[in-house]
Amino acid sequence: MASPTTAPPAPPSPAAQAKLKTIEELAEVAALARTRGETVVLAHGTFDLMHIGHLRHLRQARREGSMLIVTLTADAFVNKGPGRPVFSEHMRAEMLAALECVDHVGVHHAKTAVDALYTIRPDVYAKGSDYKNADDDVTGGIVEERRAVESHGGRIAFTDDVTFSSSALINRHLNIFDPTLDEYLEAQREKGVLDSLQALLDKVKDYRVLMIGDAIIDEYQYVSAMGKSPKEHMIATLFDSREVFAGGVFAAANHVADFCKKVEVVTTIGDDGQFEKTIRQALRTNVRLNAFRRPNAPTTCKTRFIDQSYLRKMFEVYHMDDAPTPPEIERQIEAIVRDRADEFDLVIVTDFGHGLLTPSLVATLEQHAKFLAVNAQSNSANMGYNLITRYPRADYVCIDAPEARLAVSDRSSDIETIVDEVLPSRMECPRIIVTHGRYGCVGRGPNQGIVRVPAFTKTVVDTVGAGDAFFAVTAPLAAAGGRIDQLAFIGNAAGAIKVGIVGHRASVERVPLIKFLTTLLK
Repeated sequence: MASPTTAPPAPPSPAAQAKLKTIEELAEVAALARTRGETVVLAHGTFDLMHIGHLRHLRQARREGSMLIVTLTADAFVNKGPGRPVFSEHMRAEMLAALECVDHVGVHHAKTAVDALYTIRPDVYAKGSDYKNADDDVTGGIVEERRAVESHGGRIAFTDDVTFSSSALINRHLNIFDPTLDEYLEAQREKGVLDSLQALLDKVKDYRVLMIGDAIIDEYQYVSAMGKSPKEHMIATLFDSREVFAGGVFAAANHVADFCKKVEVVTTIGDDGQFEKTIRQALRTNVRLNAFRRPNAPTTCKTRFIDQSYLRKMFEVYHMDDAPTPPEIERQIEAIVRDRADEFDLVIVTDFGHGLLTPSLVATLEQHAKFLAVNAQSNSANMGYNLITRYPRADYVCIDAPEARLAVSDRSSDIETIVDEVLPSRMECPRIIVTHGRYGCVGRGPNQGIVRVPAFTKTVVDTVGAGDAFFAVTAPLAAAGGRIDQLAFIGNAAGAIKVGIVGHRASVERVPLIKFLTTLLK
């Protein structure tokens, strides 16, 4: 007999099971109810931790009609920070179905309730009183939801009773964070930093950003290992599928684009134009591309072969020519910087060490950028050659710990010492952040000294581009005068979001980031 700790969970009761339906089935149920003259009410949410506020909200919603349907956000679409949802979509649905006031429950596979509203067509859409003022909804979702329910003659009803925050209850009582992170977050909550972080993000909404960096195509080839070849000392794999992403400066530009008004990218691509269509289709609508074609050279492409069972990277192949930018193209890029840098609030440099950023271009950037933010990366193609110290002066620098150690030839000193003392002695830069993987990040800023922020998640799907996301999101905030502790907090949140994304399937966006911050700090 299984012990109490290993016994499988009991299935929902037959009555609760009967309430669980797909969104399409809920649409049929609602349509049939309307033919009988019933008034159908829909409520939607995450419902991660059921509490008295939820119960009273749903009871009030039920009084708005004769049938209450509740839809909940599927696990994959819950953007509320690390460890969320705490309870799976199946457990959350079962809990809702157990409530007497709820007639039917469905799991909705989308970020908002909009599609569910168009499909189910309720007469009434019930929302909590905290959504009455649309300006207070950072997602902007309530506007789209109102439009959806009113499109078929329905209306929104706001319930008004005691409200509680599930996120606050989870943060304080369920111990979902390790002790170090929990202690840090509690200290930030006591300081009330959330409003200042949101205000800082608002400051850059109208910024114009010039980005200069290497063009990279990241190709993922998903394979299954079949075993060792009988005639060669190698592993044979079976190809399954392929994804091609616009990486490098393009991925960084897409991160910036959801936070700032306009982004312009200057880079070089291969003269065959093989990936130009892929690049242009991947860029957000507010990103302008200036791509100079390098003669007799390809667009850098990094092909990673990935075990599709666990998304483990097996090996990679570079297709590139990382010779320095030809002089005629170098002169054209420098002319853009000299003539137009003052049109932009800041210049962001994503230097992957593949030849674009020549010493002459670096000097031009230092001379003409209003605010210069730099990330110089080390990778297998440039190890030890592409150091951040190539930039004698910058206004903001963000690199990882191995890159910081390489830059100062120091493998043993504490990373805080490198950030606070050694690296500043090698270059002029008032704001430095060094990302440190599972240890979070360490930063140094004007009149603030050393700041350490722990990592916000241990759940990692793919690390590719996480540092780029951290840097890209925080660079405009640094130009806006953000303190180093604010940059470190927001950057860690951006990085935590990015490690949950495969390749560059999606970018870090403003609304999910604010929801992430809000969840952490409630």
